[in-house]
Amino acid sequence: MPHRQHLTSLRPGIALRQSLFESPYGRKSLLADILAGITVGIIAIPLAMALAIASGAPPQHGLYTAIVAGIIIALSGGSRLSVSGPTAAFVVLLAPISAHYGLGGLMLATVMSGAIMMLMSLMRLGRLIQYIPEPVTLGFTGGIAIVIASLQVKDLLGLSIDSSGEGFWPLWQGIIQGLPSSQWPSALVAIVTLTVLIGWPKLTGKVPPHLPAIVIGTLTALWLSGNGHAVDTIGSRFSYALADGTLAPGIPPFLPEWIAPWHLPGSDGKPLALSWSLLQALLPSALAIAMLGAIESLLCAVVLDGMTGKRHSANSELFGQGLGNLIAPFFGAIPATAAIARSAANVRAGARSPLAAVFHALTVLAGLLVLAPVLAYVPMATMAALLLVVAWHMSEAPKSLHLVKTAPLADVLVLLTCLLLTVIFDMVIAIGAGIVLASLLLMGQLAATTRLVAQDMPCHPDDDPQNNSQDDTAACSSALYRIDGPLFFAAADNVFSELLHRSQGVQTLILDWQNVTLLDAGGVAALERTLSQLKAEGRELRIASVPFHALRVLVRARVAEIPGLLSFHADLTSACAPAANEYGHALPG
Repeated sequence: MPHRQHLTSLRPGIALRQSLFESPYGRKSLLADILAGITVGIIAIPLAMALAIASGAPPQHGLYTAIVAGIIIALSGGSRLSVSGPTAAFVVLLAPISAHYGLGGLMLATVMSGAIMMLMSLMRLGRLIQYIPEPVTLGFTGGIAIVIASLQVKDLLGLSIDSSGEGFWPLWQGIIQGLPSSQWPSALVAIVTLTVLIGWPKLTGKVPPHLPAIVIGTLTALWLSGNGHAVDTIGSRFSYALADGTLAPGIPPFLPEWIAPWHLPGSDGKPLALSWSLLQALLPSALAIAMLGAIESLLCAVVLDGMTGKRHSANSELFGQGLGNLIAPFFGAIPATAAIARSAANVRAGARSPLAAVFHALTVLAGLLVLAPVLAYVPMATMAALLLVVAWHMSEAPKSLHLVKTAPLADVLVLLTCLLLTVIFDMVIAIGAGIVLASLLLMGQLAATTRLVAQDMPCHPDDDPQNNSQDDTAACSSALYRIDGPLFFAAADNVFSELLHRSQGVQTLILDWQNVTLLDAGGVAALERTLSQLKAEGRELRIASVPFHALRVLVRARVAEIPGLLSFHADLTSACAPAANEYGHALPG
């Protein structure tokens, strides 16, 4: 893809078309995609269930997300090897929505977020991902990881508390108060699971660690239950209705059915009543889901570009993510986005095209239909331990620590601000505040790089009728200065104020603009204020070597030459001519 076109183009399904038709794709590539899809699908089954549970939804909805959204996004998106489904980043957003609006509200917010992401793609906003500073990303992902880890304490210890409290501090207050209710069998299962998750990669790298961890954790829970120590499981926590109205434990081994989100139950257990007020109430959550989904999916695409040497289409990927989140909730899906860990595993497994993500979804579907009775025995403590490890990897703690040790203080401040705001308030506030703070600090740093440099210039006594002054500055009719750096709103006032201060008594000021890297409306306004003061003092300003980008701004602002006050010159030679009436060419227009 041509340079930067990946940031501006919108071609839905371009990743699939490029993989199948713009490069050789044969039997060998198809087999590689099938094997990669099966590998990632096996990884996705327990993760999808755990993330749905953490988001406040029954586990099967995580599987529905990986199946339906995974297929739609793979076929319509702009990243070749991304694998989409439920991700840990959404947990802090979805759990409060589930608590306040129920499953129906969660699905409706997902539909709205899908429409917003599609609108973002049509507005070509995919390119904006490059403007999110790394400290902001590390800060909010680290904060999300802390919240996710905190939410798992209940199931890790088997506490009898409500972990969907209002905020981080009430959650921990409930945990501390509920510690006397902790159950050692759940804690033991969690410890066994964590031990396998951490130790298994040291034994072998061929089998993903969470698979043996779930098996061993489940066997431990079964052994404890056989000895009279019950452990909470997916089957004991969740159930579904059979055709005769009876309830069966675990997750339903059925294909997801089409149902409108507003027909699903709200927080009161009754179907949602679709209304304008409900849409207004869910809009902030939908915007947050869309923003996080866009950031997460595009960051994942960037990571995969680095791993594969390919280029993704940012707006096409946004379109695919939006389409998946718009349609999939009608089949019981919660919000989906590209998952970095699963996508990286897809690349390492040898995937060649988006079909690998389709085969991953089909593997999850097969797991739902075949393994549902077995999955009911998986302990909740094992699911919590799995998410605890996911939170650790998501936090990118080593990378954050390295940034704290090596980056400028301003970047460290941005990272810590985003992290604390995510933990204390929410991710939306954190990202907004982080970007604003990073922008302000950056503008301050840029403004500090703009300098006014005095240049040597010979005096011209013949040009100064008052050549009897004892002041050396006043004895010179002209002074030459060079502006280095951006002349924008944060720097222009200081530069022109310094110019006026340093040039007191000088009749003709000459400014060399060849090193001006930026001119904006603030710079033009500062220039006009300076001209007003020079006019009052009867002095003259000559500007030389105006760059083309600055010239366009001046023309658009209708800044023109004023005899005796302002003139523009192509070079310093003409600008430094002794005669004050030797003007350069006026600006066009």
